[in-house]
Amino acid sequence: MTRAATLSELTQALGDTLRANMALQGVWVTAELSDLRVSGGHCYVELIEKNDAGATVARLRANIWQSVFARLRLKFERATGRPLAGGLKVMLRGSVTHHNLYGLSFNVIDIDPSYTLGDLERLRREILATLVREGVAGLNKELPLPEAPQRVAVISAAGAAGYGDFCAQLEHNPQGFVFYPHLFPAVMQGERTSLSVREALERIEMTIDLWDCVVIIRGGGSTSDLNGFDDLELARAVATFPLPVIVGIGHERDRTVLDELAHTRMKTPTAVAAFLIECVQTAFDTACTLARQAAAYASERLAGEQHRLTNASALLATAARTRIVEAGARLSRLGAAIPAAAASKTERARASLEASGRLLKAACQNRTDLERKRLDNLKALISALDPQRTLSRGYSIVRVDGHAVTDAATLRPGASLTITLASGIAEAEVKKVETT
Repeated sequence: MTRAATLSELTQALGDTLRANMALQGVWVTAELSDLRVSGGHCYVELIEKNDAGATVARLRANIWQSVFARLRLKFERATGRPLAGGLKVMLRGSVTHHNLYGLSFNVIDIDPSYTLGDLERLRREILATLVREGVAGLNKELPLPEAPQRVAVISAAGAAGYGDFCAQLEHNPQGFVFYPHLFPAVMQGERTSLSVREALERIEMTIDLWDCVVIIRGGGSTSDLNGFDDLELARAVATFPLPVIVGIGHERDRTVLDELAHTRMKTPTAVAAFLIECVQTAFDTACTLARQAAAYASERLAGEQHRLTNASALLATAARTRIVEAGARLSRLGAAIPAAAASKTERARASLEASGRLLKAACQNRTDLERKRLDNLKALISALDPQRTLSRGYSIVRVDGHAVTDAATLRPGASLTITLASGIAEAEVKKVETT
C-alpha cells in the first residue's frame, strides 16, 4: 500500500522548496498596498496588482515584522512625507515563505521610497494632464485679482495656528489697512480633505458677491498631511472656481497639485497675508500717486487760467473801445443809407399800390357787370313765371276756403268757390262734381 504524506509534511515540503529557491529570496517586487493593518507592532497587508482595466490580476499576503516595520515606516515617511497606507504603489524587498498554518506569504525586509515618490509625482502629472485635456487647467490663473483684495473668504481649519497667524498679520499690518476675512471651516488633512474643502468652496460660491478672492491656507506639519490636496475633484473645483484662489499650504518646500492650478501660490499662510497686504499697499500707492498728479494738474490749470484772466482783463478795455468805435462807424453807415433806402422803398410801395388800385377797379367793374347780367336773367325768369300772364291766357284759379283746388274729387256739391280771373274775382257754388 502506497504511503500518503500528511498535510503537515506536504506544507513543510512546500515551505522548504520555496525557501531553497534563491530566486524567491531577497527579491524586489512592485505592488499596490491593500487592507493594511498594524497589530502588536507587526504590519499585515495584501499586495495586489491590477491591469489597465483596474481588475486585480494577482494577490499575495505580506508581513512586515515588528523588528523591521518601525525602521521601514520611518524610512518611508521621511522620504515621501506620508505614512504607509492602502492604495500606495510601493517597491518592497522580501522573501516568499510558506507557513504550515498561515500559508503562503511575503516577508518584507526593505522598501524603496523613491518608487513611491515617482508614483505620487505621476499622480500629480495625471491630474494636471486631465485638467489640461478638459481645458480648465489655467482658468483660475486668468481671473483678474482686484487691485485691493480686502474681502477675503478663508478656507482653513478652525483654531489652526496657521489661520490664527494669517488673521493676526492682516489685522496688525503696519499700514493700518482694513481687511474683512471670514472663515469657512474645513478639514485640512486626511481622507476628508478633498470633500471638506470642496464643500467650503460651494458655500463661498453661494455668497460670491461678498468676496474679492478665496484663500486656502494650512500651517506647517507633516508633509503626509498634505496628501488630501492631491485630488482630481478638488483640483478641478479650484481650477474652475469663479473667484481668484490663493493657496498657502504647508512650508516653502511643500508642493501640491493645487499650487499649479490656483491663481497665486504662496509658501505659507503668513506669506499669503503679506501678499494681500502688498496688493492693497500697491493700490494705495497708486491712488496716492494719482491724487498727487491730479493736484499738480489742477494747480497748473489754475495758474494758467489766472494768467489768461490777467491778460484778458488788460485787453478788455482796448477791445471794448475798438468794438464801440466799430459799432459807431457801422451805425453811421446805416444812418446814411436809411434815407435812400426809405425813398426807394416808398417809391416801390407807391407803384405797387397804384397797380393794385387798377387791378381792384377792373375786378370791381367785372364783378358788377356779372351781377347785373345775373339779375336781368332772374328778372326775365320771374316775369315769365308771373301767374298774371297765365290768367291772361284764359286760365283761372279756383279756391275753396282760401286753398287752390287741383283735384275735382276734393269738391262737394254746395261748396262755395272763389274763382280768380285775369280781370277780377267771382263767387260760385258747386252744383255737381264729375271726375275723370
